[in-house]
Amino acid sequence: MFDKGAIWVRTILHSDLNNFYASVECLKDPALKKVPMAVCGDPAARHGIILSKNELAKAAGVKTAEAIWQAKEKCPELVLVGTDFPAYLRCAEKMRHIYADFSDRVEPFGLDEAWLDVSDVGADGRVIADEIRARAKEELGLTLSVGVSFCKVFAKLGSDLKKPDATTCVTVENFRDVVWPLPARDLLYVGPATERRLRERNIRTIGDIAARRPETLRAMLGRHGELLWTYANGLECETVAPLGAEAMIKSIGNSVTPARDLVSDADARELFAVLSQCVGERLLRRGLMGRVVTVSIRDSGLKTVTAQATLPAPTALSGEIARAAMALFRQRWDWPGAVRSLGVCVSALCPTNAPEQVSLFGDGGRGRAFALERTLLDLRRRYGRDCVRRAMLLQSDFGHLHPHEDLPAFVHRQQEPSTPW
Repeated sequence: MFDKGAIWVRTILHSDLNNFYASVECLKDPALKKVPMAVCGDPAARHGIILSKNELAKAAGVKTAEAIWQAKEKCPELVLVGTDFPAYLRCAEKMRHIYADFSDRVEPFGLDEAWLDVSDVGADGRVIADEIRARAKEELGLTLSVGVSFCKVFAKLGSDLKKPDATTCVTVENFRDVVWPLPARDLLYVGPATERRLRERNIRTIGDIAARRPETLRAMLGRHGELLWTYANGLECETVAPLGAEAMIKSIGNSVTPARDLVSDADARELFAVLSQCVGERLLRRGLMGRVVTVSIRDSGLKTVTAQATLPAPTALSGEIARAAMALFRQRWDWPGAVRSLGVCVSALCPTNAPEQVSLFGDGGRGRAFALERTLLDLRRRYGRDCVRRAMLLQSDFGHLHPHEDLPAFVHRQQEPSTPW
């Protein structure tokens, strides 16, 4: 652990597997190491963005999250490989077995990242980080970058500073010199929208965030602004969850980009039915329901609009979620153009057995509706996803979609800032 006089300071590691998807594909096919390559979604299904790339592709200017056509313009010889999520899951699990040899407090942050609290190990954080990197390379053939710090936020920032295959220490003594000159966007949970709002106030670096009064940032960004001030000043003290612990879920949602643009309310209604069924099933499987529904609408120019509404009562019923989503869509979208993708998210979660106010006039059939949804969930689990389908989707272009299987779904955890997406 770091030692500053008599003050006990934690030693937190953040491990980030380099170019994870691409690295796994190169392990499967070593010939890919010799050419610029990238892992991408299916262009035919319009999931055509770069998810991961190797170092040769990176040297050619290829960037994660850019469109395939943009990457091909920069690097015409780029080799594209489809995703193999089962293989990535297997490698991630093997990596977590390595982490477990060093600490019982290991908190994953996606498949390729994790925090470790090694404060009680009795060895220098850099030494531990270097040993983890050596074992990953020897046992799995993977490289990773590790940040070592006294808090989770700076440990993650440290792992981003030197790539690939490096260890970076951000200490109590040096964080002002190392962290504060960096762009504000480098701080955890500063996205494009937050960055724009900060720039409007001439806040451009992490040091600028740290120098502002927390009350000022709260007035600008709400609770999120005050949280960023805490992060920038190294005052974050979130604990690393124990190995295998399940953090409290904050929201559950799915989004999908269908094979063609949506051009009518009927298209939107059908796709919301598909998405709401997926979200409702995932809520029921976890014994949860939620009171807030949020929709995301992305047009063909990749501009995104979001809207949310609070329901009269918490729900996991796909029909209620779909009706709320469609109502929000009609409020926010007057068809200025085609829609490329939609998303539905349910938040403000609570257990399905949580106490609730009972109406004197009955529950409007919601009890029977919940029982029906659970029966349908059981049937689909036993006999396949298409054994029972909504009539409105039988002739739909979107009836065959299963977003929680076809595309990565999102589950937000309680430690994240209070934003809907």
